[in-house]
Amino acid sequence: MGLRDVLFGRKSLAGPAGERLFALTTAAVTLQTELGLRTAGSGGICFKPLSAGDFVRAENDLQQLLDGIAGDSGSKLERREDKFGYTWIVVHDPELEDQVATVHAVAQGLEEQGFGPQLLAAVFRFDGGKHPVYWIYGYKRGAFWPFVPTGDGQERDNAEELELKAKLEPELPVEQDLSRWFGVFDAPL
Repeated sequence: MGLRDVLFGRKSLAGPAGERLFALTTAAVTLQTELGLRTAGSGGICFKPLSAGDFVRAENDLQQLLDGIAGDSGSKLERREDKFGYTWIVVHDPELEDQVATVHAVAQGLEEQGFGPQLLAAVFRFDGGKHPVYWIYGYKRGAFWPFVPTGDGQERDNAEELELKAKLEPELPVEQDLSRWFGVFDAPL
């Protein structure tokens, strides 16, 4: 990108790196056998709300996309808004592989409709530890990070998050910049 592009506002953001999302399915063996963590049966994708004009244009297409994906995967899909106004597509399925595939299909469908830059994160919940563990995938960076809320308001277990990072780094593309490890305290999963 040159100076002219910056001056005239023609910079282009990198597209979502959605293919790396599938690394979570291979890491599931380590999560279960070494850490005792199993999928909680839900995952989801979070994206920025669409503008009014885009929303009208995309609403019917998005619902058709969701209906088609739900029919193909057998997963139950639920659309929710969080308290910050972000849209979530929550996938309920007992199989992690199906959750990941469904989230990927939703992301791909949104990208095809021109809403790729709206994608924020995919989130998958795991149970079996002292606290729930969430693996968050940031679409802009194409990397995962762990999130372990302690249940005490907005507190998180940083030590456990760093331990999870160390154990799964060989299998997952983990975000190296810890300042980008945002939490999703009120994720509807």
